[in-house]
Amino acid sequence: MKVLVTGGGGFIGSHVVDALHDAGHEAVVLDRALPGGQDVRDVSAWERALSGGVDTVSHQAARVGLGVDFADVAAYVDDNDAGTAAGLLAMHRLGWRGRIVLAGSMVVYGEGRYRCAEHGVVRPGPRSARRLDAGRFEPPCPVCGGDLSAEPVGEDAPVDPRNVYAATKLHQEHLVSAFVREHPGTSAMALRYHNVYGPRMPRDTPYAGVASIFRSALEAGRPPLVFEDGHQTRDFVHVSDVARANMAALTAPVDEGFVPVNVCSGQPRTVSDLAQALWESMGAPAAARPTVTGQWRAGDVRHVFASPERAADRLAFRAEVEFATGVAELG
Repeated sequence: MKVLVTGGGGFIGSHVVDALHDAGHEAVVLDRALPGGQDVRDVSAWERALSGGVDTVSHQAARVGLGVDFADVAAYVDDNDAGTAAGLLAMHRLGWRGRIVLAGSMVVYGEGRYRCAEHGVVRPGPRSARRLDAGRFEPPCPVCGGDLSAEPVGEDAPVDPRNVYAATKLHQEHLVSAFVREHPGTSAMALRYHNVYGPRMPRDTPYAGVASIFRSALEAGRPPLVFEDGHQTRDFVHVSDVARANMAALTAPVDEGFVPVNVCSGQPRTVSDLAQALWESMGAPAAARPTVTGQWRAGDVRHVFASPERAADRLAFRAEVEFATGVAELG
């Protein structure tokens, strides 16, 4: 199998390339960050890459993270939306047919799944600045204002992107889905990654994930700064498991044209759990013990963790790397 991997020099993409090579497949890499690399926004670069007998496409290239502020909006749309559109246009022009695996994200859900004891499953709206300033971080029931319990979110949950990055990741899905509908013989999976961590995480950038930001702070002898009260929950999944999920998605049979699939560990952890585990595994001094700040960021959500059942059913995939083992690697 010959696979075009966009972003193949990046964090997740490089692990996908390694997994392809280990399985005896050929990887063609399109990544502007590599020497002599090409930009995914360049339709002609896509055409050149696809023209060499590519069977499947693993579209990992994207601008990630929440950004610094709304001034990043044009850069996110340019890289994520326009870059995806350029690839789909190239496929259309060439008459390319095959499987597309899109690096999606759990951010498309917004908040996760919540249940009210009185009103059942509900969808809380964005948390107000007034509540957050008062340290009331849990979203209330939108019907009665009562307490909610968080549950695993499945792929059929309504989408509710709450920041620019999330909006572009959802638009990528919409573009790929539209392409598949209009091009018989193609199929696609959007792998909705949860919080990916592991070797080759980006360092020292505000666009990195929380695990990378915490590790950089500890390496500098500073305490990781944990926002809110630290009890917000996420699903941390190791990058080697994510690469395995990609390998399965590139070859798995798909009945429908476009299928979203959560890629997760199925084991939710709090952000404080992550900070504490990193602090312990790195042997950092007491002065660098994680600090819970009570600060909050607009666009952040409280609880989002996933059901792994569709990945198990469609891809025969379940994560294998235990949280403690994976975090200890980072130390």
